Amino acid sequence: MAAFAQVVDLHSFTAAARALGVPKVAISRAVRSLEARAGTKLLTRTTRRLALTDAGAALLPYCRRVAEEVQAARAAMLPLATERKGLRVLADPAYGRLLLSPLLPRFLESYPDIPLEVEMSAELPAEPGEQWDVLIQNGPPRAEGLAGRSLGRPPLILCATPGYLRSHPAPADPAELANHALLIAGESVTELRLSRGAKQTVQLPVNARLVVNDPAVIHAATAASAGIGVLPEFLCRQGIAMGKLTRVLPEWIASDLLDLYAVSDLRRARYPQVTALIEFLAANMVPVLGTGASKASE
Repeated sequence: MAAFAQVVDLHSFTAAARALGVPKVAISRAVRSLEARAGTKLLTRTTRRLALTDAGAALLPYCRRVAEEVQAARAAMLPLATERKGLRVLADPAYGRLLLSPLLPRFLESYPDIPLEVEMSAELPAEPGEQWDVLIQNGPPRAEGLAGRSLGRPPLILCATPGYLRSHPAPADPAELANHALLIAGESVTELRLSRGAKQTVQLPVNARLVVNDPAVIHAATAASAGIGVLPEFLCRQGIAMGKLTRVLPEWIASDLLDLYAVSDLRRARYPQVTALIEFLAANMVPVLGTGASKASE
């Protein structure tokens, strides 16, 4: 009812969505739902204007009163929302420890008035909740009521232990990966796209020995010489530096398997502290993701 009143008063679904801070599709869905409950059309829509039906005109005063109550409730809650300046951040441990942790001191230095409460959890919620303000995960939001901002795609490299490569000679080109046990960090992977530089790309069908959406599991299997791991470069840096892992096909990088997102509840997405953290991560995460892999491909 509040959405319907906003559409009528602002003469636009887009303007109503902007005023309420929700996607336009949510406004369209709300009006359709209201018409279904009323059992009749409330608006007639053309490419040039919106017009009320008789039923819509009769219902509009009640909807405006509901909209006024919504605005009053938001005004009452705003001081409570701004009083709590701290942020509760939830992250997958595989990404949080190696990607988020190095950035947190810099954020605290840049925003000394925003305290952080960070939890690393393998069980990430699919629905909006009161237990977190910003969620760091692989992939876009998976439920309504959430907003997402892409933080970057971690480059994935191929690597294996020296012990594995002693008994399984390293492939000389991507086609020879078919002769190896592949361990892939991802979900339902049946094809592997590899790129060398900006212009050369190959797409290979794969019959992986192990596919897991937790890169830490693939890293452990790779370190145990179970095969050639397709892993985020940031997870392999230490092992490569210590000689425990070796790059395979070092000129090639896998793509399209991971896409990190900062997710927030639409109701809190515009809070200044939430915006500050997400914008900071978006500006600073990509350089962290690219360290090492970019040098290898130069």
